[in-house]
Order: sequence, then C-alpha cells, then structure tokens
Amino acid sequence: MRAIRQHEFGPAGVLRWEEVPDPRPAGGQVAVEVRAAGVHLLDTSLRRGEDGGPFRLPELPMTPGREVAGVVVGLGDGVDGRWAGKRVVAHLGAAHGGYAELAVADAASLHELPDHVSDDAAVAMVGTGRTAIGVLRVAAPTADDVVLVPAAAGGLGALFVQGAKAVGARVVGAASTAKVDLVRGLGADLVVDYTDDGWADEVRAAVGEVTAVLDGVGGARGRQALELLGVGGRIVLFGWSSGEPTRIGTADLYARGLTASVALGPRMLRTMSLRELEEEALLALSTGRLTPVTTVFPLVDAAEAHTALENRATTGKVVLKP
Repeated sequence: MRAIRQHEFGPAGVLRWEEVPDPRPAGGQVAVEVRAAGVHLLDTSLRRGEDGGPFRLPELPMTPGREVAGVVVGLGDGVDGRWAGKRVVAHLGAAHGGYAELAVADAASLHELPDHVSDDAAVAMVGTGRTAIGVLRVAAPTADDVVLVPAAAGGLGALFVQGAKAVGARVVGAASTAKVDLVRGLGADLVVDYTDDGWADEVRAAVGEVTAVLDGVGGARGRQALELLGVGGRIVLFGWSSGEPTRIGTADLYARGLTASVALGPRMLRTMSLRELEEEALLALSTGRLTPVTTVFPLVDAAEAHTALENRATTGKVVLKP
C-alpha cells in the first residue's frame, strides 16, 4: 500500500508519499481500507516535534493520523465476523497510521456508518465532533445567551455556531475576511471580520455584552473576546491555536463576576466517556443536527494540507482522501 511517512521532525516537507507493507490486524483489531482520514492541528505540532500533551511524540519513522473512515477489509483474531465489509469510522486514540490507504484499528473503537453519512463528514465528527460535543456540554448555552465563537469557520467553530443556534442562543461568529460569508451561512446572527482591528467594537455596537465565549484561539483575540463578556459571563477554554493562551487573571474574574472553565481533559469526561461523546457526535451528524464543514485534500498532498492548516488557509475540518 501507499502511505504518508515521516522520518524526521520538521516542516511539512518531512511528510513523504511512500510504498510500505500492508498493516496486519492483531487480535481484537481490524484492517480498514481508508476512504477518508482526518487532519488535526495537533498533527502539525507532533510533526514539528512539539510535545502534544496527552499525545506524546511518536517514534520515527511513522505514519501520522488518528481518525479514519472506510471499509473493514480484514479481521484479527477474536473479532466478530459481522464487521467484515462494513463501512466504519474510528478514532485511533494515541496510535497513528491514518494517513494511508490501509489502517489498523481496535474493533472496540469502530462505529458503523449508515448509508446516508459520508466518509468525510464521519471522520470530521469522530474526533473534532466529539470535542465539540464536550465543549458545548461544559458551556451549556441556552436561549438566553449571546455566544461569541472566535474562529467560527474552523472545524470546531462551525459546529459551535450550529450547536448554539440549535438551542436558541444568539450567536456572534468571528472569522477572517474570506470566511465571513460561510459563517453567516451556518446561521450566525452576527458575523464580524476579526482581522479588522475594530471587530470587538463592532460586536459591542451590535449586541452590547456577550454572555459566553467559546475560546480555542487564545492570544490577543482571546483577550478581546474575554473583555466583551458582561457581568456574570463565562469563558470556556479549549486550546490556543494562536500559539499562546488567553491571558486571564483573578482580577478579571472578580471585576465582573466572570467564570472561566477549561473544557478539555477531566472536565469534558466528567459525565461522558470519549466513546459516548463520539456516539453523540455521530448521532448529531446522522440526524442532521450538526453538519461539519470540510476542506478535502488528496492523501498524497498531506504536506500541502498541513501547510494550509498552519497558515489558516482551510475551512472547517481538514480531510485527506486516497
């Protein structure tokens, strides 16, 4: 088979298209003919050799990728024969191997896909979607909220806009110039271009104060979003794609009675397991409650996909297709 291989840490160019032996499923595993593989921002950090928190640096050489959708074409010992030939999606956890024509997954990680669900959408929801469900559960938006979503055209942001609108909240989406129309199409009540220095003033003029911020951007924009919160508002943090976390001090919390929460890790898993979050995300996809936005690249162009993601030149979830 062919796969993307990484022999050293570094820029996107270290990702190479190579011929490698077909992987063989061990006991309790299946082989999946990959029809879509998810690309995560974390993948780019690991590629550069930066520690990814719970996902430690892999041993090299390796094939990146932890989210795959496709068809089961091989069964390891002890795997129920019903999986043979099924369309599935799986998150590979701390393992890798998704950027390939064939991947190995634990049978316990599989979710069978209904016919009307595409491979692209499924692979977007099994990883990014489960995070979105977890963050929304922590944020708990209601019809009384004005929710600000920075990076609203990203894989998570697009789902947050839809999830908050579904419960009746008023949604403010912030995105770059080229993505404003897309965010408006997702249903945001107000869309602002946050490459414009006056974007925060535009939000104040249009809606006054916001009650909730879902912040995965951090840095200066995260700080501007925090300052838009009114008395009793809340900010839910789940990362910092800008390269640095949003600066928050106890004085900020005391001044307006704000609440700051981190939605990842233990807080997200307090009431639901990762498996349950995946099931909820895929159910939301199947029923049409949440629809991911995707940018698709050919598998052979994984390096270009990484570069585009790092340069914020993609929309929604980045997906590779063989």
